[in-house]
Amino acid sequence: MRCQPRYKGSVYICLKNAQTCLLCDEAAEAEMPICVACETELPWLGDHCVTCALPLAAAGLTCGECLLEPPAFEQVVVPWLYGFPVDSLITRFKHNAKWPFGHLLADVLGQYLQHRFEEDLPRPDVLLPVPLAKQRLRQRGFNQAAMLARWLSASLDLPCEERMLHRVQNTSAQQDLDAKARKRNLREAFSLDPDANVQGRHLALVDDVLTTGATAQALARLLMNAGAARVDVYCLARTPKPGHQT
Repeated sequence: MRCQPRYKGSVYICLKNAQTCLLCDEAAEAEMPICVACETELPWLGDHCVTCALPLAAAGLTCGECLLEPPAFEQVVVPWLYGFPVDSLITRFKHNAKWPFGHLLADVLGQYLQHRFEEDLPRPDVLLPVPLAKQRLRQRGFNQAAMLARWLSASLDLPCEERMLHRVQNTSAQQDLDAKARKRNLREAFSLDPDANVQGRHLALVDDVLTTGATAQALARLLMNAGAARVDVYCLARTPKPGHQT
């Protein structure tokens, strides 16, 4: 029995200019249910590390952690800081099954990625959602990363492979741990499907939030060791270091 819901239709109804903004209830001026004013006020990520997207004081820099220990992934591509109202929308999508909020964020992320592709970002061969352990999937009823990856797959015309990566250990919730504990928590937590086609491919991991990058690093290392040519990370939001002023 599958816990993961499948939607062939739209989560919200696209009737051209007949949308109402999900954030302020005013009329939206585009096909997506968000008005220009609310979209402008989202916590867009400013200057950041060119590798892990950690917020920095200037553009085009690499953070100290990535310089000292370069991660296995090539680049994190993310539009927003994890701040209001994006944090609230992600929480309601992830923990309260409010799928229209997740679909809205995925659509805006898709537009952001398409813009980056048209500039200089290489298009990946396939999207890979970060997997959930079976027990957590049963508890939540769906994998938010898989739903995001499906929506991005449709909007970007990129294949999505949901069964390439497996979470083989039901580890403690990452949000409850510090950076060192997160790394320990993820040792041998993931595996590749025996039939996974990885060799020489450009792969993009999809998740909702990147905090320390421990999950992305563990998965990227697994994929690179299996022969991937490049691994990028696409997510909705990036958390800043404690004390960072937004």
